[in-house]
Amino acid sequence: MKTKLRIGIIDLVSKGPTKALWARFMFPNLASIMPQVLGVWCQEEGHEVTFICYTGFENLIEELPKDTDLVFIGTFTQSAQLAYALSNLLRSRGMITVIGGPHARCYPQDSQKYFDYVLGFTDKEVVKSVLYDCSPHRPMGMYASARMQPVSLPGVKERWQFIEPTLKKAPWIKIVPMIASLGCPYTCSFCIDAEVPYQQLDLEVMKEDFRFLLKKFKRPRVGWHDPNFGVKFNDCMDAIEEVVPEDSIDFIGESSLSILTEPHMKRLKRNGFKALLPGIETWYDLGNKSKTGNNKGLEKVHLVSEQINMIMSYTPYLQANFVLGLDTDVGQEPFELTKKFIDLSPGAFPGYSLLSAFGAAAPLNLEYQSQNRVIGFPFHFLDNNAAMNITTKNYSFPEFYDKVIDLTRYTFSPRAIAKRFQSNKFSIPGWMNVVRAVSTEGYGRISHFTKVKKLLETDKKFRMFFEQETDEVPEYYISKIKKDLGSLWKWLPEGAINHDQNAYLKSTAKPHLIAV
Repeated sequence: MKTKLRIGIIDLVSKGPTKALWARFMFPNLASIMPQVLGVWCQEEGHEVTFICYTGFENLIEELPKDTDLVFIGTFTQSAQLAYALSNLLRSRGMITVIGGPHARCYPQDSQKYFDYVLGFTDKEVVKSVLYDCSPHRPMGMYASARMQPVSLPGVKERWQFIEPTLKKAPWIKIVPMIASLGCPYTCSFCIDAEVPYQQLDLEVMKEDFRFLLKKFKRPRVGWHDPNFGVKFNDCMDAIEEVVPEDSIDFIGESSLSILTEPHMKRLKRNGFKALLPGIETWYDLGNKSKTGNNKGLEKVHLVSEQINMIMSYTPYLQANFVLGLDTDVGQEPFELTKKFIDLSPGAFPGYSLLSAFGAAAPLNLEYQSQNRVIGFPFHFLDNNAAMNITTKNYSFPEFYDKVIDLTRYTFSPRAIAKRFQSNKFSIPGWMNVVRAVSTEGYGRISHFTKVKKLLETDKKFRMFFEQETDEVPEYYISKIKKDLGSLWKWLPEGAINHDQNAYLKSTAKPHLIAV
């Protein structure tokens, strides 16, 4: 007879306590879908589930499940050190721990040191195998992975018991997480979905979720978690239009510029798409994704800006995403081109990511590791902004940070903030941009980048770590981890601040992870 397990599921949205204004408004809306899916699957197997979404404002120690047999922790890499400390604490209480999510996919070998199970691609069969075994695997955890992503997922209606309490934490804007597809048709070499085949999920589940939400909310807000929404554009829009009255749900989606043509934008506007997050990435490459062909440099800036302005004539909020520090970037030009874009498209909110390599996330990371270009930054800072763990090809680190600081100051100058606010004709998008600018994402990053540049210029050991002349993590970073973990710092396992940044390369030479 199958034993009924008491299961805890923890979704780590934040890597530690925070008081940031942007976090207060938005972190509850950044909950992941897979932890909720796990909850449904575990209940379907007859087990009791306690669910926690940690946004940085809860007392995590008090909310941790007690008298629990098995705890799943879903996390991005930036929260890995928090996850490791939690696992150590929970194991000391006799619990079995499991890690899943992007960090487990990117750093399975490191995760095995601190968890009983490490999950790669996770479908229901993988989860059932863990539930059936449910035993300690120490000192090295068991790795389990499906051979591909699941072909179906529980929808909003099935996940609602986990979504609703999380949305209650959001004081103002409440965004329901949905997903219509997995994988991506593009092959950007730095992306975790570069080699994941694209697949459309069940449209009938999507339609049933719309019917459900229209009964729950006067005007629902939905955030699409697709890596690239609308690849099968007509199929998705037909499904929406079949069951959703025109412009009665507000949608937010990340999509490529190649999809966001004017005929498509007209249809998206009719159907309530209020925020879009296209990836521009670079002014020198990826023309297929931005639909700019072989155009590069200033020509691409003008083409993209024209399209962005067209898109914003149909939708009130747009975030344009860039990656800074790619090997194609040389000198001042890429930064000046981005300033030009800001001037030409003042309503768009630029989202900057520093080039980062997340373990086994992308094919390009093998090249970086073989060239010994990956720096062993603690996971806590691998959020695309707190640290750049790749040695730049064409800049010294002080030079690079100087240019990043200059661009960030330009982007979030009082003049740029005012123009962005004036260009957004709707009050909520305009004020959201202001909050982002004056919170951690704007002024906070300027302050952080400035401190890093100063330490690069004045602290020899700090600079040596960046130049890979030492593996000793600077005290500046250790003190930040200690502060963020708070009372959980004492539970961080010995050695958990460091990791082998070249483990992915070594694993390809001698594979030892066996998929189930």
